[in-house]
Amino acid sequence: MGSTTAGFRSLAHNRDFTAMWVGQTISDFGARASAFVFPLLGYALTGDALWAAAVEVLFLLGLALTLLPAGVLADRFDRLRLMRGSALLGALLYGSLTVAGLLGALTLPHLLAVATLTGLTTGVFTPAETAAIRTVVPTDDLPAALSQQQARQHIAGLLGAPAGGALLSLARWAPFALNACSYAVAWLLLGRIRTDLTPTRSGADDHVSHPLRDLTEGVRFTWSNAYLRVLLIWAPAANLVGNAVFFVAILRLIQAETSPSTIALIEVGAGVAGIAGAAIAPALIARFRTGRLTMAMGWAMGPITLPMALWLDVRVIAAALALIMVINPASNAATGAYRIAVTPDELTGRVQSAMQFASMATMPLAPLLAGVLMGTLGGRDAGLALVALSLVVALIPTCSAAVRSVPRPDLWRYVGAES
Repeated sequence: MGSTTAGFRSLAHNRDFTAMWVGQTISDFGARASAFVFPLLGYALTGDALWAAAVEVLFLLGLALTLLPAGVLADRFDRLRLMRGSALLGALLYGSLTVAGLLGALTLPHLLAVATLTGLTTGVFTPAETAAIRTVVPTDDLPAALSQQQARQHIAGLLGAPAGGALLSLARWAPFALNACSYAVAWLLLGRIRTDLTPTRSGADDHVSHPLRDLTEGVRFTWSNAYLRVLLIWAPAANLVGNAVFFVAILRLIQAETSPSTIALIEVGAGVAGIAGAAIAPALIARFRTGRLTMAMGWAMGPITLPMALWLDVRVIAAALALIMVINPASNAATGAYRIAVTPDELTGRVQSAMQFASMATMPLAPLLAGVLMGTLGGRDAGLALVALSLVVALIPTCSAAVRSVPRPDLWRYVGAES
């Protein structure tokens, strides 16, 4: 616990990290409020659920298409300018929706365009932010920093949807005005960063940038590192199964005619549990070997989700999802921090974008997998099938010596990049 407290204390005095974290917490809050409102407005404008869903699909598509080239940008250009440029563009995009709403001129094409472009700006921002954290945060403080990043996401998820719904009840443009202001605040706070965030260049680099070569270099490094290679395979598989478990649980509750307010309370409980998990994550990371934390998260999914499959009970589902959210931040922060620690600075953006792209690749398939399993097996057996599948997926990191051998953070400096 002492090292945990020291890590948080060090970050509290880290001006640049604090400016980045506070700015993005506010920005994420505004983004979640808008994300909640987007499908509601899409449906209100068209009366078609397909167009309502298209807004989220286009955001994810824009994000996915941008991630890999954005990693190249993050390793070639000033990361601070990339982050501030993304924040400024976000403020302008949501400002345009605010103006359209005030004029009574909100249209579906406008919503779809902003959703797509916001996905693009988010894709540019994310690798640059990860690379910036590596620069402004000492290696010893990376687990605490990544834990705070996890907390930021859960805070935004917990508060953003209720705020978006409340503002939408006042005016259609109000949630977008909030998001425009949140992006503007992030832009201002990022301007307080004083560390030089220009990426370092390796001695092999020449003065001419070759984007395709740069992109393949990042992917090649990720695949050549034994630990990162396992994550590249395991993360998309785990995300697919984990998200499918969540969709099956929600679909079963919907089939049982559970009230929307009850389902919303389950998600609120999961958000609170996620914040608690992020708070205790640094203590767990400091106490246990990083490799064991990685494996533990994989094996925990099965036993935790088994009761969800056997009993269709709101309390059981809420408790299981909350428990998953408590333990998940420690695994995510540990693996993320170690990945940053073993990646050369000049490759950080590209490695981050490659890992995130791989992790996201299977997420759109999760609802499809959940629907197919429920349609063919029924709700209970679909849940059991996913429990079994989660145990198979857990074998991926368990069978890897590269994962099992990763020590606690205080020993990372003694581990070579090929661990």
